[in-house]
Amino acid sequence: MGFILQTRWTRREPAHRRALDAASDRRPGVSTRACWRASATADRATSSPPAAAPRNQQQQAVAHLRQLLARPQLLQMPCCFDALSARMIHRAGYPLTFMSGFGVAATLGLPDTGLVSYAEVQQRAREITEAIPPTLPVIGDGDTGYGNAMNVKRTVRGFARAGLAGVLIEDQLNPKRCGHTRGKSVVDRDEALRRWAAAVDARATADDIVVVARTDAVATHGLDEALWRMQQARRLGADVLFVEAPRTVDDLQRIADALGDMPLLANMIENGMTPVLAPEQLQQLGYRIAAYPLTLLSASLRAMRDALQVLRTGRPEEVSSLLLDFAETRDIVGFTEYDADSERYRQMQAGE
Repeated sequence: MGFILQTRWTRREPAHRRALDAASDRRPGVSTRACWRASATADRATSSPPAAAPRNQQQQAVAHLRQLLARPQLLQMPCCFDALSARMIHRAGYPLTFMSGFGVAATLGLPDTGLVSYAEVQQRAREITEAIPPTLPVIGDGDTGYGNAMNVKRTVRGFARAGLAGVLIEDQLNPKRCGHTRGKSVVDRDEALRRWAAAVDARATADDIVVVARTDAVATHGLDEALWRMQQARRLGADVLFVEAPRTVDDLQRIADALGDMPLLANMIENGMTPVLAPEQLQQLGYRIAAYPLTLLSASLRAMRDALQVLRTGRPEEVSSLLLDFAETRDIVGFTEYDADSERYRQMQAGE
């Protein structure tokens, strides 16, 4: 069975990979990364008619995300977990964000161990995308796709309907776990490829949503197996590749050397299993996205813990020193915009 599946997938060589090989042959000395950018354009030209102008917010977000990925600069991507954290990321001027599965589970009082349902995650995605403009594209954590290949297709399409610009699909075995915890398992090669193939297939009916393929095979099978899986995900047509939890800087470099013709994501979890590098270092290694999945969540938890401890002392002045000004708080949650709109409608006269 495995051999038959592998043979079938081998025949599904995406046009952008064929164009990459041809570009490399015709243009000696041109970097592989530059060839990828040129070949990605060739892939779209040969596989589909010219795209229409984005019509809705999700399509605008997808178009914006693809423009960001086409640039050479590293993208810092703080991760959100609800609408308010997404709004804070937007106010801070970051170019994109990721809806963290760990963070979403945490806001429900749960560990990231596969306990949160597809419907709950999709609803959270909708809340997030409705709170921010499409100029802050959101990639959603689709985990394992919530089942088999057909479930993956439904997840990808549902995430697009919720307004997400990208979706991550990984190869962990259900129930999945946070990538930087022990006890992980991954599905076999065939099932992993089925998931990524289904996600890529669903992209055509999900407004060209960006597909991020993630492997957790480093922890269970080693880096060589993780690289093999990512090479297959690239061949199937994934847009971004993500090897979770490499242990050393040398491992990060090996990943970039093997896969650097594609946008690569590095997961920067403070006190996690992967060394946390400065953005400049990651860009030099060849990465395109630096994700910070727990920074805002951990900072929020610490701030709440500290405020509760100070509150117990009964000294209001000490509590106030920990807080935002009330006017800024009102502005962040939307009172300024609401009041301006409300006043505009109040002043409208009949016939206007």
